[in-house]
Amino acid sequence: MPYQTEPFGAALREARIRKGWSQRDLSQRAGLPQPHVSRIESGAVDLRLSTLVELSRLLDLEPVLVPRSALLAVRAVIREAIGGVVEDRPAYSLDDED
Repeated sequence: MPYQTEPFGAALREARIRKGWSQRDLSQRAGLPQPHVSRIESGAVDLRLSTLVELSRLLDLEPVLVPRSALLAVRAVIREAIGGVVEDRPAYSLDDED
């Protein structure tokens, strides 16, 4: 099944920058080579779920599956919690397949 990894990589990159970490900082904490972190952030690699979970947790993120019917409510809660803008579409959904 084809899918895009760029939205995941972009979200990880934004979280890393918010923490003030370089790619090298994240790579050392995750036990990954820095070039691999770079490829993950650019969407150039097929990201393993276990790697996504590990990187997410290091960056104070929690990967979750949300029913589409609850997505608007979840975005509203996130928007309230972070006081910012949340994109109108998910980072990845099955609708992204083209």
